[in-house]
Amino acid sequence: MAVNSRPSVGRYPSRTGFRGFIRSRPLISFFVLANLMSWVAWVPYILSATGLGVWDFTFPSLLGTTQFAGVLPGAYLGPILAAFIVTAVADGREGVRRWVGRMTKWRVGWVWYLVTLVGVPAVIIVTGLAVSEGDIHLPPVAVLAAYLPSLLIQMVTTGLAEEPGWRDFALPRMQRRFGPLGGTLVLGPLWGLWHMPLFLSEWGGWPDVTWMRVGEFVAFCCVFSVIVTWVFNRTGQSLPLVMLLHVGVNNFMSIGYADMFPSIATAEQASQVTLLAGTTAAIVVLAATRGRLGYRPTEETEEPVPEVARQS
Repeated sequence: MAVNSRPSVGRYPSRTGFRGFIRSRPLISFFVLANLMSWVAWVPYILSATGLGVWDFTFPSLLGTTQFAGVLPGAYLGPILAAFIVTAVADGREGVRRWVGRMTKWRVGWVWYLVTLVGVPAVIIVTGLAVSEGDIHLPPVAVLAAYLPSLLIQMVTTGLAEEPGWRDFALPRMQRRFGPLGGTLVLGPLWGLWHMPLFLSEWGGWPDVTWMRVGEFVAFCCVFSVIVTWVFNRTGQSLPLVMLLHVGVNNFMSIGYADMFPSIATAEQASQVTLLAGTTAAIVVLAATRGRLGYRPTEETEEPVPEVARQS
């Protein structure tokens, strides 16, 4: 009896076409989709009166900023949606389950909540004290009252839009491929690159933005990514803790920094303070972990494609 050695149709996922490209190159697919979808969605905001002024249209202001209406939709269409699409295509339901599992991992030791909630403002305050030569002011009661509500808003906007992509999807893959430090040093500039079009808008301080400030922002993304990777690894890949760490910086700089350090409150000075604070913290983490950043290889690996699936 003759035996048909050819695999049956549909037995293995296709490695050709759009889906095949995503399965064979998930990281490249993610970064391309994340940037493309966000950048296209941000075009109206950048061209409006809140940006280059090509269109005579101003985005509505919500809670004192146009970014909710102009920036947030593109942010949601970028990293988080790109991560979901690529995970679903490349890893299937099991991959999506792991992705969502990291996103909902709240049960972490209280020390890590203390590190993220208190450590972030503490490091920035110490740096601000050094740069301002001790010129610090107690923030108004209204600022203190708004701090936690603002942090929660940042969690479901900035944190939820970005970190399911950068850290939940990309970081585990990049650590497996390049190691914890190598993966972090690749991811940092790519994270910064995603923000680049926004410097042509109110978000980035247009039209007063300078190349120095753009460079400082990218440098901060690189050094801060070291700290984020360390927290991600040490908390057992808890995305909520990473989100708290990320938005903790945004929240403190937008809510409390200017009132506490009025003598160094310009955009350029604030950028330099955050960069110095992030660099100092990253050096401490790198020295304490000897560059390992708390990474422990797990059993979670991408399944290899059977050789027979490559045969036509």
